[in-house]
Amino acid sequence: MSKETRAPASAATNLIAGGGAGMMEALICHPLDTIKVRMQLSRRARAPGVKALGFIGTGASIVKRETALGLYKGLGAVLTGIVPKMAIRFTSYEQYKQLLAKDGMTTAGGTFIAGLAAGVTEAALVVTPMEVIKIRLQAQQHSMADPLDIPKYRNAAHCLYTVVKEEGPMTLWRGVSLTALRQGTNQAANFTAYSYLRTKLAEHHKGEAIPGWQTSIIGLISGAMGPFSNAPIDTIKTRLQKATAQPGESAVKRIVNIASDMWKTEGVQSFYKGITPRVMRVAPGQAVTFTVYEYVRAILEKTKEMPIADKFEE
Repeated sequence: MSKETRAPASAATNLIAGGGAGMMEALICHPLDTIKVRMQLSRRARAPGVKALGFIGTGASIVKRETALGLYKGLGAVLTGIVPKMAIRFTSYEQYKQLLAKDGMTTAGGTFIAGLAAGVTEAALVVTPMEVIKIRLQAQQHSMADPLDIPKYRNAAHCLYTVVKEEGPMTLWRGVSLTALRQGTNQAANFTAYSYLRTKLAEHHKGEAIPGWQTSIIGLISGAMGPFSNAPIDTIKTRLQKATAQPGESAVKRIVNIASDMWKTEGVQSFYKGITPRVMRVAPGQAVTFTVYEYVRAILEKTKEMPIADKFEE
């Protein structure tokens, strides 16, 4: 069992620190996410004798055909949702962890469940709609430098309007079950590993501040856990959210059909498409997230600009 030596951060602290950390992560790592989505949507394995482009080839193809700006497609949707996403993630995690704690102590299992629940919460409230819009924008293969090459979705706001108008508002929550499963397992593994490693570092430093470079390392390690554990879920989710629904087809049937089609026509390796850029994005992304979050949180709490949650909040 482990005991958290710091008071839980307030919701306002999580909003500022978590939001800032999330925006920094998005700006640095978004091109890798675009490459991952394109690899997951690729059907090249269906053509006999055609070799898959791979991580570098996919990125080079995007830059060649769509300019370097093509790597940032969908960034607007991510930046719009990143602040509430991170605020919900860190705040709900702290709340769930407190509910599961006994005498101020939280077991590794309690940390895992709190992370799982936090991931599901952020998926249901923010991540799923954000992912649907982001993926629709990333899937468009047009040159952002050519004003005459007009795509169906011009930007995040136009994509949101068009999707709701043509397919209904519930389309924004397409794939919510898979997104919740992915986010839940991601954050369960992420927070469990990070909490354990941070506790060990805190014991080593005996109450002194943990250096930022050490926070980055444990964030990198914890961030790599999720992608390897749920890659098939993420690939199926991407294809589900990119496609338009067929009349009379339930969500479960669509998921089964996508998975079955992938297995039959592209093989088991198709479920792990995009794993390289995903790990390269998520692991450093978590390193950035935790480092910036801890840094901003420390500043806010040191200057006493934000209230401590257990004293001023119910």
